[in-house]
Amino acid sequence: MAQLPAAVGTVAPRGSPLARLMFGVYAVLVVYASLYPFSGWRDPQISALAFLSAPWPRFLTVFDVAANVLGYLPLGLLCALAVYPGWRKRRALFAGAVCGALLSLLLEATQSYLPTRFASNVDLLCNIAGALLGGALGARYAPRILAEAGPLKQWRRSVFRAGLDADLGLVLIALWLFTQLNPTMLLFGAGDLRDLFAATEGRGYAPRFFVTIETLAAAANLLAVAILFADLAVSDRLVRRALVLLVLLALCVKSAAFVIVLRVEHVFAWLTPGAKQGLAIGLLAAFAALAMPRGARLVLAAILLLAATVFVNLAPPNPYLAATLTVWQQGHFLNFNGLTRLVSFAWPFAALAYLILLASRRAGQR
Repeated sequence: MAQLPAAVGTVAPRGSPLARLMFGVYAVLVVYASLYPFSGWRDPQISALAFLSAPWPRFLTVFDVAANVLGYLPLGLLCALAVYPGWRKRRALFAGAVCGALLSLLLEATQSYLPTRFASNVDLLCNIAGALLGGALGARYAPRILAEAGPLKQWRRSVFRAGLDADLGLVLIALWLFTQLNPTMLLFGAGDLRDLFAATEGRGYAPRFFVTIETLAAAANLLAVAILFADLAVSDRLVRRALVLLVLLALCVKSAAFVIVLRVEHVFAWLTPGAKQGLAIGLLAAFAALAMPRGARLVLAAILLLAATVFVNLAPPNPYLAATLTVWQQGHFLNFNGLTRLVSFAWPFAALAYLILLASRRAGQR
């Protein structure tokens, strides 16, 4: 007997390449944060799994527990979303929990070989709990989040282009927002490579020079991000409002970083004279650049990324943040600091490679 066609109006559920990309990126970030600073490897002279039967740490803070749970919750959530619709409900929950457990076990065991890290059975349990909670959320809400006729997919189709290229661009935008969590970075000032080299202290500069460099770096980076973001949109008509929302979100993330890492009174410590000028110039230039052809905008964005990276690496130490960041630089949030710096200095080059990919594909379509 011939198979009956699907009911009219029904759409078979499909997997989400974006969820899989986000899961892979997040897993890499978890690995980096767990093993940073990747130095001083040595033989612990005991089994790497000895921490499993070790006594619980004598000192255990609520912050440590919450950080481990919340750190692995997105991993379990994204894993459950990544395996949908092949695995649903209990299977997706199982996938998220097992993925988090195996990754955490591997990383905790590897930490035994690092003198700056401490393998902990409590951390392992917290990580598993976070992955289990994330997997449960993903298994519960994946059909709603990823349904073809659902509100999220409909919003995505109405605002952003479809396809893998757009998914890669959205991942880059998410990583750009993540870089704002580093309070040592100038506003939108990704691409600082000086930590990779043993750079010596340069001569002193007048405050006006710093303000000029910060203005140029913030404006160039913001304009480049705006062009990249506009290229993801279905139409330029929707870009202006979405761009304002994106910038506001980035500023909220920046402010939250200062509240979390420092204190609430430093919430606007990033709002220096150069940041204000760069923000205003960048926004105005972004609105003007929308009138350019898309091909010309991609070229301009690539040039701006290179120029902004040069400006960031020319910037002297920030005189406005030197005092407020002293406590944080003494060791608090060391691993998170290393992670945000990694994403920060790698982001412009990943974005440049993405722009080259877009330009080459469009040239091939002609």
